[in-house]
Amino acid sequence: MLEVRNIESGYGRTKVLHGVSFSVSDGALVAVLGGNGSGKSTTLKTLAGLVRPSAGEITLAGQRIDQVPACRMASSGLVLVPQGKEVFAAMSVEENILMGGYHRRREKARLRDDLQQVYALFPRLALRRKALAGLLSGGERQMLAIGRALLARPRMLLLDEPSSALAPKVVGEIAEVIRGLRGRGISILLVEQNVAMALELADELHILREGRVAHSCVNGPGVDLASLQEFYLGKGTR
Repeated sequence: MLEVRNIESGYGRTKVLHGVSFSVSDGALVAVLGGNGSGKSTTLKTLAGLVRPSAGEITLAGQRIDQVPACRMASSGLVLVPQGKEVFAAMSVEENILMGGYHRRREKARLRDDLQQVYALFPRLALRRKALAGLLSGGERQMLAIGRALLARPRMLLLDEPSSALAPKVVGEIAEVIRGLRGRGISILLVEQNVAMALELADELHILREGRVAHSCVNGPGVDLASLQEFYLGKGTR
């Protein structure tokens, strides 16, 4: 479904990604791992149109999207859940969720159905639907950010460090949600520093180091935490 070929991108004169390539098959869950400054978030921002690549190609379901502006990306089927659990703090939980379907605003009946599905997935959001989003806990804000993305009816969901700064119990809850979304047939690209979570969920793993793919592997019994951490520390080779 998603093909990333030799992408180079960055900010101004600073190049962050140097020929990054990987793919995400239809219905698959692929994890991109790496330490701070490795280029993980820049990869997602480039895919989502927030950063324009200077070289390479990105295709979604056979259609090039590397020149599609960010404001049109959701309607193309690709939706980013950014790092930081960003919400509209002065708006209610329900208003936040509905913002995810803004480009579908004429589909009022279907949006209401999708809203109820989000509440079924996240019962805590249903209980706090009228509360201001800025008053939510970190875990609730992460649930809200994912729920808002689902209102766009994504074919491809980009998750930027959904476990960051969350208690272990909440990380487990988020992992179960991600597993459930994959079960619905949504293709997922998961960017994480939490290697254990990635090993639990992903079909394939790619480790970024200094803006390059340092190691790629299919997830399975032969993959262990210690060997992956060696690539984080720069001891491994691809």
